[in-house]
Amino acid sequence: MSNVPDDLKYTDSHEWLRLEQDGAITVGITDYAQESLGDLVFVEMPQVGRRLKAGEACAVVESVKAASDTYAPVAGEVVDTNSRLAEEPELINRSPYDEGWLMRIQPDDANALESLLDPEDYENVLADAR
Repeated sequence: MSNVPDDLKYTDSHEWLRLEQDGAITVGITDYAQESLGDLVFVEMPQVGRRLKAGEACAVVESVKAASDTYAPVAGEVVDTNSRLAEEPELINRSPYDEGWLMRIQPDDANALESLLDPEDYENVLADAR
């Protein structure tokens, strides 16, 4: 059973989001996503300063099995990326919700998270995927 923290928001494409105190949103891939991909060997991140549209492919996570796009859950500007992933992509496998975060986005709309999945809704997405 995949770990679904109850303090995050989710997308049906298996990204998670955490609203930070400064209004930025930290984004990563879920435990289910990293588990499905297997051992990660490479992560391609968006450039800091890049403007994203909601739903736009913006990062790639690559495992020994496959490469998978990661999608921007909200529109906004990339304000930070997890530079540790260049040398340690396996951080996503070990700690998808903490050390393995991908990027931080300053959202164009502060209310953008309201339209995303809460943990219970994401659990339903996972049940349908099984």
